Amino acid sequence: MIGPDDWMAFRDVRLASLADAPAAFGSTLADAQRRTDADWEAMVRARTTSDGSALWLAELSGAGTIGVVAADPNDARVANELVSMWVAPSARGTGLAQRLVDTVVTWARSSGSASVSLWVMRGNDRARRLYESAGFVVVDRQAAPDDPCRDEIRMSKVL
Repeated sequence: MIGPDDWMAFRDVRLASLADAPAAFGSTLADAQRRTDADWEAMVRARTTSDGSALWLAELSGAGTIGVVAADPNDARVANELVSMWVAPSARGTGLAQRLVDTVVTWARSSGSASVSLWVMRGNDRARRLYESAGFVVVDRQAAPDDPCRDEIRMSKVL
C-alpha cells in the first residue's frame, strides 16, 4: 500500500496504463496529462488518507512499477470498489493481476466491507475471466459514462 508521498510513482504508472490500454478506463490519457503535479498529489493524498480508499503499486526490481490497483469506498462503506487496475504487458500472465485482486479483496474484508464491486468494459474478456475466477459475478450493465456506444459490466463479490 502506498502513501501520499508516492504520488509521482502513481502518476507515472497511471499515465503508462492509460497509454497502454485506453479502452479499459473511463478517463483518458489526454485528461491525465493535463493534470498538474498539485492535482496528482491531491488525488493520491485523498485516496491514501480517506477511510475506505487505498492504492497499491506492484514493483519489480530492475523493471520499476509493473502494476497498480486501487480501492475506493462505495455504498456508504458497506462495500469497496476495485478501480484503476492495470498490469504492464511484460507482467501479464504471471499471476500478478490475481495477486492485485486478492490484495483488494483481503483489504476490504479486513476493513469490514461486505462486498467488493468493479466495472469492466465489455470486450475486455481477459479481465472479465480474471474477475470471474476470483469469484466476482455479473450484476449489472450500463453504457460507459465517457462513450454511450461502449458498455461496462458491473461485477461484485460478496465477502
